[in-house]
Amino acid sequence: MILVVNKYLLGKGFKGVSIWPFVIVKYAWLKDDRLFINHERIHLRQQLELLLIFFYIWYFAEFFIRLLKYKSTYKAYRNISFEREAYKMESDSQYLNRRRFWAFLNYL
Repeated sequence: MILVVNKYLLGKGFKGVSIWPFVIVKYAWLKDDRLFINHERIHLRQQLELLLIFFYIWYFAEFFIRLLKYKSTYKAYRNISFEREAYKMESDSQYLNRRRFWAFLNYL
């Protein structure tokens, strides 16, 4: 994981984004936020499992399906399986040590 701090690369409302092998954060203090970093590390693992390109295809397809369902960008985002897994498990610092392959499927 390579941490990059750059407030200009992220849009309004975004604190960070994972684009393997980088985690881009808007503010330097986020580098020390254990929950935030663990959340992004979970996304890095998800990306590797889906060979990057398939992660992004799935992520955006699921976002648009959820957007049709919830009619809210925030609700659509929060209900993407990748996000549901990352938010639920971000407080567990040992999660990635025992996480099963394609565990995000449990959050569909």
